[in-house]
Amino acid sequence: MGRAEARKAQQQRGARRGPSGRANGTKGKAGAGKRTGIRRFFTWRKVLGTLFGLMLLPIAGAIVLYFLVDEPTDPNESATLQSNTYRYADGTVMARTGKMNREMVPIDKIPEDVRTAFIAIENKSFYKDRGIDVMGVARGLFNTVTGKGKAGGSTITQQYVKNYYLTQDQSPTRKLRELVISLKVDRRMEKDDILVGYLNTNFYGRNAYGIQAAAQAFYGVDADKLTLEQGAYLAAVIQAPSQYDLATAGPNGTRLVNIRFNAVLDNMVEMGVLDEAKRKTMTLPPPIKPKPRPGMEGQKGYLIQAANDEMDEQDITPAQIAAGGWNIVLNIDPKKQEALEKAVNDELESKLDRKDTKNRPQDQSVQAGATSVDPKTGAIVAMYGGQGLAEKDQSNALRTDYQPGSTFKPIVLASALQNGATTQDGKPITPNALYDGTSRRQVVGSKIPFNPQNQDDKDYGKEITVQDATNSSVNSVYAQMVVDVGPPAVKKTAISLGMKDRDGWQEDQPAMSLGSMSANTMEMAGVYATFDNHGKKVTPTIIKSAEHADGKFKPRDAIGSQVISRQTADTVTKVLTGVVNDGSGSKVKSSVYEAAGKTGTTEENRAGWFTGYTPELVTVVAMFGEEPGTHKQVTLTGTAGGGRAGGSSFPAEIWKAYTLAVLKGGKTAEFDLSDAVMGAKQTPTRSASPSASQSPSSQPPTNSAPPQNSSSPTPTPTPTHTPTKSPTPTPSASASKTNVPKPPDPPQFPQTDGN
Repeated sequence: MGRAEARKAQQQRGARRGPSGRANGTKGKAGAGKRTGIRRFFTWRKVLGTLFGLMLLPIAGAIVLYFLVDEPTDPNESATLQSNTYRYADGTVMARTGKMNREMVPIDKIPEDVRTAFIAIENKSFYKDRGIDVMGVARGLFNTVTGKGKAGGSTITQQYVKNYYLTQDQSPTRKLRELVISLKVDRRMEKDDILVGYLNTNFYGRNAYGIQAAAQAFYGVDADKLTLEQGAYLAAVIQAPSQYDLATAGPNGTRLVNIRFNAVLDNMVEMGVLDEAKRKTMTLPPPIKPKPRPGMEGQKGYLIQAANDEMDEQDITPAQIAAGGWNIVLNIDPKKQEALEKAVNDELESKLDRKDTKNRPQDQSVQAGATSVDPKTGAIVAMYGGQGLAEKDQSNALRTDYQPGSTFKPIVLASALQNGATTQDGKPITPNALYDGTSRRQVVGSKIPFNPQNQDDKDYGKEITVQDATNSSVNSVYAQMVVDVGPPAVKKTAISLGMKDRDGWQEDQPAMSLGSMSANTMEMAGVYATFDNHGKKVTPTIIKSAEHADGKFKPRDAIGSQVISRQTADTVTKVLTGVVNDGSGSKVKSSVYEAAGKTGTTEENRAGWFTGYTPELVTVVAMFGEEPGTHKQVTLTGTAGGGRAGGSSFPAEIWKAYTLAVLKGGKTAEFDLSDAVMGAKQTPTRSASPSASQSPSSQPPTNSAPPQNSSSPTPTPTPTHTPTKSPTPTPSASASKTNVPKPPDPPQFPQTDGN
């Protein structure tokens, strides 16, 4: 081919390429190097730039999110809710109250190996991470995508944040907030604080929130008593509380919780915190059977009422108590409490027929209350409040709407001894002093007329010793004694011994000698415990200790100062041993113990009391007649199909049964009454033996005074001890013994029976 032909061929080839070259407006080499199609959009530079941008975007988003999401200042509604835990004196749980069964405990109350068990299964890197585990989150997301379970992968810090600040929902928004808050919490809090917060907020099943409640629910112990194996089971069970509870788990749940339990221990070996040889000896300890949450059944509700009232008196308000979180240990001895409840049931409740309203109407009205106190410490070791809160919502042990009756008389005697009072004829009042025991005898020296009737209207002679008058609870003697001492002085002594100055206590009335004021069994137990404690004041207290995260409650001082002399206290005790040995309290006499006590029965037999004590124990038992539904005070006469039901009946029987039960085991201590002073023995000039008064239309019995008319008194013949004050009045000599009626009882003064 010639040169011309070659050029022509080249031109023809260029012409074929020409349109493409012209379209790009280029020719030759420029047009040949240009990328076409999809290659125009992807270059290595663009791909790398895009990937880098995508990597920076979540980081930038995380930074923005970190600053946008604030750490909550307050926990969620349920995170801090706790129950109040009430315990017996020996530390066993009596009851829990509140909506949430939780008791927060500090980290030093959780054994270290138990804490490590949770770390081993939940978050082995807990002490090293920054609050989140990126790989764990990735694994959790992978599990969710592949259908292998919920997201999971949360650190202990994240779980604490979820429990304490957030909710349990699984939304992406909540999860993002959880991650951010966890980072901030980890920066702000110590790891141990996060860990204990996590352990205290977890739900473990059996209505138990927090490790303390779980330890009690599953193993019946406090958290600080958990073994490693028990802790490992609790660490395993939180993943699926209902499925993994061995008491109710099926075969699959049992298999899975065993796998998880073993994983806890294996991980601890891997972490180097558990010896492998020891691990091989460990097996899963079966939990105890589920029990109902200890509540307010039986006497527990009354005991809790008493504890809360005492805390209220010490400026812990009901609202503070209701907020929860209190760990309250009572002075109640569970064995003594059981014995008291049994004594009431055996000696009273078993004899009542509360359903037979037609034939046994009085049985429906009977209420019982009791308080038992250790006189050396002031601890209330047992208390009986009634049939139960469902039947009676206020404790009979603490009610103050009934009078204590003749159990007040020893206070009159104590005041007389303490103040060095004298009789109307100027002789010192001692247990051997003589008084006129005539029923309905008008008191002398009082501006307010008062002529109380003795029990069954008995006359006890013109001259009866204070000891004998106390043994038989002679109203006429003590009515005169309170005037001789002075009602204001008696009231002052009563308050110093622990009685309350309530409305209605009029200190100028001689009727106070018969216990016309109001009181409850706890007050009277304190009074008699002070006698037992040789005059050093005893204020019964039911709380041994009470603790809260915000501070401790300081129980009141149960033992106070010397409020009456030892001589006075021991003399009263000596006299009251006579009541048990030879008087109205003889029903409680026993060779097992030495006892002192006093019976009491109020106006119209509306209440019956027995207040007694040994050197080791003071117990007050009372019965009240209360019309169901109305709270009206009614008579106890007819209780259990019997007659009069005074202090020497059911209350004394309950007292004896209880005291024998708790003081069993041989001869108990005896009173140390070396300081007691009985006074010079005075011999009555005539028989002082009791005899029943005659009716107004018949002759009075020998050695008893005729019926008196308080409107026209005249002096009696001079007794063997010459009076130095106003003599005891008698009716006019001209008055007929057969037609002078006995004066009516002054309506403003309640009358009480002696026993």
